[in-house]
Amino acid sequence: MSDRTGQLTGNDALTDVAGLRVGHARVPGGGALSGTTVVLAPEGGAIAAVDVRGGGPGTRETDALDPRNLVQRVDAVVLTGGSAYGLDAASGVMAWLEKRGRGVPVGSPGQVVPVVPAACLFDLGRGGDWRARPGAATGRAAVETAARTPVGAPVPTGCVGAGTGAVAGGMKGGVGTASVRLPSGVTVGALVVVNAVGDAVDPRTGVPYGRYFEGPVTPPAPEVHAEAQRRLAAARASSGPPPLNTTLAVVGTDAELTRAQAQKLAGTAHDGIARAVRPVHLLSDGDTVFALATGTVPLTPAGAPAGPLALNDVLAAGADCVSRAVVGAMLAAEGFSGPGGVFPSYRELYDIN
Repeated sequence: MSDRTGQLTGNDALTDVAGLRVGHARVPGGGALSGTTVVLAPEGGAIAAVDVRGGGPGTRETDALDPRNLVQRVDAVVLTGGSAYGLDAASGVMAWLEKRGRGVPVGSPGQVVPVVPAACLFDLGRGGDWRARPGAATGRAAVETAARTPVGAPVPTGCVGAGTGAVAGGMKGGVGTASVRLPSGVTVGALVVVNAVGDAVDPRTGVPYGRYFEGPVTPPAPEVHAEAQRRLAAARASSGPPPLNTTLAVVGTDAELTRAQAQKLAGTAHDGIARAVRPVHLLSDGDTVFALATGTVPLTPAGAPAGPLALNDVLAAGADCVSRAVVGAMLAAEGFSGPGGVFPSYRELYDIN
């Protein structure tokens, strides 16, 4: 990347934002194709915000993140499958945090109420069992995995956690992640769960839409693309009605942001989804982006002139990371065929090893 936009760093993952950790858990059992992903903030929490653009969202505790309201920091964010049923996964995370005294102090020492914002995507029945969906136990397993994970560790991607049953435009979706270190020293990262009614791959060329914003691209050979489209059409026809949706994301930074600035970051990060998924933000989508700021790096470097426009590079980087994370999710996904449908992956459709 150019000096203006920064450089790839670490694992090219959300966890390159120091202090943020990620854990995935999958719903067990036959017929299950769903799971939960938890982003765990460092001790003391992180400034948080959210921006909901989809017309059919399923969320929990998002009102608490309004900059006008009381809660200043959160300790975890939950992304989960299972549609509205899956929001119960946040209860398991809440119980885990309470046991450790992490949350909003409300009384005597140790008396806290953890605020755990959550958003869900629709994957009900994709494994064959409509009732196999995340609950409190899934959320607890995901946050325990995050807590065991060393700071700065790589993030598993593809069909894991909330991306286990994700589908985008008939192709298997999943979890992707990306990060960048800006010239100011600020790190920005994103984690995305791609589960959209729209396409993440250009049906005219076979190029993932997000790739168009990364530089010159070489499309698949026309005959390869034609065969991939034929196989995808056959899979869609065998899987019944078009799958329901929602793309979820967490954008993190170590920049010292106010709550209002974090709100702006969550909003502009949606541009990254719009570049990489088309169409997007429809009535049947619940597209939701959370922002987390750990606040360990000044937004303006020492000796540099301060000003309101210092945030611009962070906003641009957030959208860029989201676009790259969408592409990464599609490339990491593995196809699935079962009683809930046939969902081929991009790599198998285009014979990429």
